[in-house]
Amino acid sequence: MKNDLQQALKAMQIDADEAQQVLLLGFIDLLEKWNKAYNLTAIRNKRDMLPLHVLDSLSVLPYLAEAKRILDVGSGAGLPGIPLAILEPEREFVLLDGNGKKTRFIKQVVIELKLKNVTVVHDRIEKFLPETGFECITTRAFATIAETLDMIRHFLSPDARVLFMKSNTAKEELKKIGEEYKQQIIDLAVPKIAAPRTLVILQQNPLPK
Repeated sequence: MKNDLQQALKAMQIDADEAQQVLLLGFIDLLEKWNKAYNLTAIRNKRDMLPLHVLDSLSVLPYLAEAKRILDVGSGAGLPGIPLAILEPEREFVLLDGNGKKTRFIKQVVIELKLKNVTVVHDRIEKFLPETGFECITTRAFATIAETLDMIRHFLSPDARVLFMKSNTAKEELKKIGEEYKQQIIDLAVPKIAAPRTLVILQQNPLPK
């Protein structure tokens, strides 16, 4: 699977050194192992986890912009937070989820892969009160865009970028939000994934003076 990973990273124009590649493959190993007991993801085949989880997560890497502190909302099994944190060790990632078994898994991943830039938070999103803001918020396979915005509104700073990883529902979901957000829709190409992948980037419009 190492060759598959290397070829995919090259196709996506992502630089990853040997140590980072080992960590990405190690994450897949842990996900497969824990999935048997904890039902973390519907994807059972380890080879399918590479494109559907790891590569899909890494597809948003270019859109983190200059963010140094990133929140992964509804992180689940650590997606996209863990793969992004492996590739971006200088950035700080906070992975938030309300499911105890999933946050336990992520904490074990952080320990075993020795990730120094990841903090795991087990809390309901609506009750999460961070002491420090975030320049970027990511969310994947969680809730609709409107529902997510409602849940994070109490800590969403005006200059934060919110990255929604979607399939083919993005345009329909955007009809249900107001004009207070600048919108950008990007079609993502992920090796070995034929289904449409879409990234929606939202940022609050500056308030009128």
